[in-house]
Amino acid sequence: MDLVPALREPLKKVLGPATAKVMAEHLGLHTVGDLLHHYPRRYEERGQLTHLADLPMDEHVTVVAQVADARLHTFASSKAPRGKGQRLEVTITDGSGRLQLVFFGNGVHKPHKELLPGTRAMFAGKVSVFNRRLQLAHPAYELLRGGDDDGTESVESWAGALIPLYPATAKLESWKIGKAIQTVLPSAQEALDPLPDSLRAGRSLVPLPEALLKIHRPHTRADVEDARARLKWDEAFVLQVALARRRHAETQLPAVPRKPSPDGLLAAFDDRLPFTLTDGQRKVSREIFDDLATDHPMHRLLQGEVGSGKTMVALRAMLAVVDAGGQAVMLAPTEVLAQQHHRSVVEMMGELAEGGMLGGTEHATKVVLLTGSMGAAARRHALLDLATGEAGIVIGTHALIEDKVQFHDLGLVVVDEQHRFGVEQRDALRGKGKQPPHLLVMTATPIPRTVAMTVFGDLETSVLDQLPAGRSPIASHVVPAADKPHFLARAWERVREEVTNGHQAYVVCPRIGDEDDAPKKGSGQPAEGDAEKRPPLAVLEVAEHLAKGPLQGLGVEVLHGRMPPDDKDAVMRRFAAGETDVLVATTVIEVGVNVPNATAVVIMDADRFGVSQLHQLRGRVGRGSAPGLCLLVTEMPEASPARQRLAAVAGTLDGFELSRIDLEQRREGDVLGQAQSGARTSLRVLAVIEDEEIIAEAREEAAAVVAADPELSGLPALRTALDALLDEEREQYLEKG
Repeated sequence: MDLVPALREPLKKVLGPATAKVMAEHLGLHTVGDLLHHYPRRYEERGQLTHLADLPMDEHVTVVAQVADARLHTFASSKAPRGKGQRLEVTITDGSGRLQLVFFGNGVHKPHKELLPGTRAMFAGKVSVFNRRLQLAHPAYELLRGGDDDGTESVESWAGALIPLYPATAKLESWKIGKAIQTVLPSAQEALDPLPDSLRAGRSLVPLPEALLKIHRPHTRADVEDARARLKWDEAFVLQVALARRRHAETQLPAVPRKPSPDGLLAAFDDRLPFTLTDGQRKVSREIFDDLATDHPMHRLLQGEVGSGKTMVALRAMLAVVDAGGQAVMLAPTEVLAQQHHRSVVEMMGELAEGGMLGGTEHATKVVLLTGSMGAAARRHALLDLATGEAGIVIGTHALIEDKVQFHDLGLVVVDEQHRFGVEQRDALRGKGKQPPHLLVMTATPIPRTVAMTVFGDLETSVLDQLPAGRSPIASHVVPAADKPHFLARAWERVREEVTNGHQAYVVCPRIGDEDDAPKKGSGQPAEGDAEKRPPLAVLEVAEHLAKGPLQGLGVEVLHGRMPPDDKDAVMRRFAAGETDVLVATTVIEVGVNVPNATAVVIMDADRFGVSQLHQLRGRVGRGSAPGLCLLVTEMPEASPARQRLAAVAGTLDGFELSRIDLEQRREGDVLGQAQSGARTSLRVLAVIEDEEIIAEAREEAAAVVAADPELSGLPALRTALDALLDEEREQYLEKG
């Protein structure tokens, strides 16, 4: 929390322009205060070695280990001056596992002299796979010695008894960051404390300057624990104060209460439903209707399992608002999804969606679609229906936020898939009401309670964890294409069998495969393992291969985000009508796409998707009476973390359980990760899953502080800390899940 001028000092003045530039560009660190809050990821004790056994693939790591073996190989090479190239292979060990380092070209001479068997050092580099073994190509390293007189600065001189290992980058190794922190550490004494004295004393937390000193220069593990306990409270408390102030501000706004009439549109809709709502849907609807009836804006998060019937709950809320004379709008993240929602809402409502038309009933309203790619005439018509109030329900994309769009009386905004929308869009849409409209945010990615408190702390939460009757079970399997190629051949046979039985299938790829998304070729020498790193599989190539090969004779079509909207809609309609057997697509099908006859989904390069994405994609099947099948195809080796992640997805259909696994695997801070918070996350020591109690207690403390002093006028240091948290680049992350 950079609170005073010394901590606001730009790093380029203190460390020199070159180092400061790398820190700013690669780590998002600009001031002395930023650097002091760049905490070690972990610590090594001299004499104790790290675990090579669980290194993450494709991540930049720092390890402390001992050289077990070093061999210099000579090979024929057209690029080397004498036609002979050199490659140095060094094996390091830590007792838990072994790791190969490889150096070649002109880079072999120095390590060949220094990395002798028995030498201990810190190594930093990116983990890759070559010949099915983990390796670091051309890692940077720092020898660990005593106070040698050869001028090598010993680690002990700047690390006390524990060696801190910092989150680093290829351009700036952990030990260089450590040295920079030693330079600025004296400034920690000037850090003002954002925690109220009573809170700090009541919980026996050390003062902030002491915590900063102990986290960077600990002498014992107890020092680290003291520091982390204190810094976790800072993060949890300042974040919860920001959220509590948002909640407080919301309750001060006026809104029009919207109560459904007992024999209006909602009642007519419920009467024509061909099924009964689940208990969960009923309970959540009651919570929403209670909120809609109050005179300040509802601010609610509706989260639920894939297929738990969130759209039905949201539609009933929209109908209640139309009943009460208002308009309701649903904002979807993609055109495909907006069109899908529009179709399913019109189908569910039947003649109730035909307001103003022949055949519409007395309670009917108009349901209008508005997207960016509509023709001019259709768009003019839609805008007129919005402005006159003729359209009670509007479904659309970002196009709804434009200045030209005017509503007659906007009463409710439903945002689908919250994480795709920033605060600006949400506020722009809400600004279109005469008074602030009610807000319902739907997310299809189940979120553990602590994350909901941290990320969506300004929203009340409703959870749908019950699947409606009629949903079928989904069997999930990992297909190890590299280890067992015949498993992949069998996967395509299974797709054929599903089609033969009258069903359809999706095949999902990470990339489109047109020129625009071709992987960029890096400059410089390719590392030796790069041949292994093929680009992600692409829709266009896979579709062609399947149509000519394993799925020859079946109707195969493609769908991706860069197709013209009319083409996308036509492909989706043909698939929904059962005219296409297999749809090869990108993740545009991830949410909301509903084709009950689709029973199989094959996800290519599944290791390139996140856990929640895989869960979403799997949710596209099993939507009808026939059981679903999800095949996760990967070439990653069996022992890799990626394979463990896929095994976890295959092992459970419980989205809440998967979201916990996902968070535990993704390490600290990723919850509000880069997409959410600009270049850096505000969570550095707080682990959302582990620190459930701290977050819950901080939320209570924050609510009490804000209730007593909403402007925080008596707590200037806390105000400054809030300003630092909510600087421009991170302003949005509170709004994004």
